[in-house]
Amino acid sequence: MDNMIKVAAVQQAYRDDKQANLKHNIEGVRAAAAAGAKLVVLPELHTTPYFCTAQDTANFDLAEPVPGPATEMLGRCAAELKVVLVGSIFERRAAGVYHNTAVVFDTDGSLAGRYRKMHIPDDPGYNEKFYFTPGDLGFQPIRTSLGTLGVLVCWDQWFPEAARLMAMAGADILIYPTAIGWDTRDTEAERQRQLEAWVTVQRGHAIANNLPLIACNRVGAESANADFWGNSFICGPQGEFLAHAQTDAALLTAELDMKASERLRRIWPYLRDRRIDAYQDLSKRFRN
Repeated sequence: MDNMIKVAAVQQAYRDDKQANLKHNIEGVRAAAAAGAKLVVLPELHTTPYFCTAQDTANFDLAEPVPGPATEMLGRCAAELKVVLVGSIFERRAAGVYHNTAVVFDTDGSLAGRYRKMHIPDDPGYNEKFYFTPGDLGFQPIRTSLGTLGVLVCWDQWFPEAARLMAMAGADILIYPTAIGWDTRDTEAERQRQLEAWVTVQRGHAIANNLPLIACNRVGAESANADFWGNSFICGPQGEFLAHAQTDAALLTAELDMKASERLRRIWPYLRDRRIDAYQDLSKRFRN
């Protein structure tokens, strides 16, 4: 693994249809590679509109298998540009079994691995339990030529257990493709509280695990009640911002020092000091 790796997060809005949007995705990856990035991350479900705002069985037609047309296109792009590429698709595993799946392609275009979203929300505007079967691949990081990637997806980012398990399994970077936004009915003060909570909890995962982190969000309004807030960011293993977008489409790049985690774990040895003899109740839903 190189000491320094240039990484990118491509913060994008959805385009007119799936093919136009995939072309837009590839343009974003090309721009990132032209800027020198060797690892490129796209937002959650970037090949389709965010269809989970309503329950409609016709939306299952948006899903496709892995491998399939979208993954083949992303793999070719990774090989051409010689980048590690993290994508996100609506996976059709079988009739009636669908997943929200992150896919990782190595620099030769091969599928290095996939992660199926484990935590599935069911909130106003986010009817994901209607569409997605919970992941069954566990919290297993994906090995690539640039390092081992702890890829999680959106709602997973609120759970410290997920980040910790990825760190314990050897992740070098935490990566979160995301689709999150404001309810247009929220007050400005409530919007800011939600945004700050989202940023803060993820920076906390970086700090608590001594790992750099990339969060890549959608941007733009896609329905009457959902306005994706963007604010993608890249931070170092002490939670320090290396790049931070706002609410417009943006290409974020940053240099990650891949030796920093080793240095930090020698002076902030959280993994050493975990009281694994006293954590049994974490496997319970609640203590009472």
